[in-house]
Amino acid sequence: MKIVMLGAPGAGKGTQAKRIAEKYHLPHISTGDIFRANLREGTELGLKAKEYMDAGALVPDSLTVELLLDRVAKDDCRDGYVLDGFPRTIAQADVLTDALAKSGDKVDLAINIDVPDEHIQRRMSGRRSCPQCGQGYHTEFNPPKEEGVCDKCGAALIQRDDDKPETVAKRLQVYHEQTQPLIEYYEKAGVLKTIDGTKPMDEVFADITALF
Repeated sequence: MKIVMLGAPGAGKGTQAKRIAEKYHLPHISTGDIFRANLREGTELGLKAKEYMDAGALVPDSLTVELLLDRVAKDDCRDGYVLDGFPRTIAQADVLTDALAKSGDKVDLAINIDVPDEHIQRRMSGRRSCPQCGQGYHTEFNPPKEEGVCDKCGAALIQRDDDKPETVAKRLQVYHEQTQPLIEYYEKAGVLKTIDGTKPMDEVFADITALF
């Protein structure tokens, strides 16, 4: 089962992707992990990607897909995998679809975790993290015992730049312009399933597992 996870930043697709991978014994694959692994190992593809990254340029879709296909060709992906964070655009989806088709393959399921923007903004702007021990909190859903202080180590909690309201608004704008069209793309391919991501995390996962 080859699965693509879709959803806005903060919708919880990364968390659900990991849970799917664990339950069904499938590799959880993110492009960030692939880039880091290839750079660390100094592979030919990794060195090509490094040239673009060192120049401050985006890695081309064709090279990103090449790195991805190299990863999914490994033995642990024989029974499928969960793609998290790729594709992000229609262009990337087209390259992936064409590349998989060449080996008689295709995406089996695209899971869209649907969460309205106002929910995303509440979720992300309330996040806090401990710079010392890494413990995560939420001002509304998972607050520390003492406001602004880590329960575990007593350090002052911080709000990451990524979670600041103005940054969240920009990320959502990019999502709607570039990534949201993938919902229609995979719907036309007949593999899209949409899940209500506003429910509690365990209920969302139960709805996902009901698809299998």
